[in-house]
Amino acid sequence: MTDYAIQVDHLVKRYGEVLAVDDISFTVPSGSTTALLGGNGAGKTTTLSMLLGILLPSSGQICVLGEDMLTHRHRVLPRVNFSSPYVDLPHRLTVRENLMVYAHLYAIARPAERIAQVARQFDLGDLLMRPAGKLSSGQKTRVALAKALLNEPELLMLDEPTASLDPDTADWVRSSFQDYQRRTGATLLLASHNMTEVERLCDDVLIMKKGKIVDHGAPQLLIDRYGRNTMEEVFLDIARDRQWVAAQ
Repeated sequence: MTDYAIQVDHLVKRYGEVLAVDDISFTVPSGSTTALLGGNGAGKTTTLSMLLGILLPSSGQICVLGEDMLTHRHRVLPRVNFSSPYVDLPHRLTVRENLMVYAHLYAIARPAERIAQVARQFDLGDLLMRPAGKLSSGQKTRVALAKALLNEPELLMLDEPTASLDPDTADWVRSSFQDYQRRTGATLLLASHNMTEVERLCDDVLIMKKGKIVDHGAPQLLIDRYGRNTMEEVFLDIARDRQWVAAQ
């Protein structure tokens, strides 16, 4: 087991003349929860897509779980999962059918048994035969969480996992991720606009702006560095080019 679940060196992604990710380097320690923050267009989603192997970088190196993603992606992907409220499951398939598709994609040895386990864990018994498109938002959240943990990933990447959820459901989702991490020692990489969530969950924070990482550190370290009371205030200082606060 490497000390770092993710190692990124001089990563660049260009779309023609647009520089979406501009020569970033960072590490994510194994077993940690790290936040990747930034405003819209900062480069977070592009970075996550490259870490997942969905996008090829223009240049640079990505090492995930000790493997080079450019040459050995097939060794990594069964050990990783991803969750985002912006990615829907196919609506016409039932919940069971959707989970079975992912179980086969992740080469789970006993898929029916594993689906039964996550169905019990997330109270999906009454939903398994229902089309995914007929679920309420709360039910979709439970199914998405079951899908994200189906292969018991060593690395779980989360893109705004509690966006648009009511406070009770959002708290349940956060607690589920924390419980899973405590049980398995998994690494979590979280992209979020919810700064309270970041303060609660994260050991380290990477802040992106215009494709670059402009600051990083533990939440409380950043709060102290900028002379603020919350991570939301730190985020606004950086978003509005008020880094001078850190020098006061």
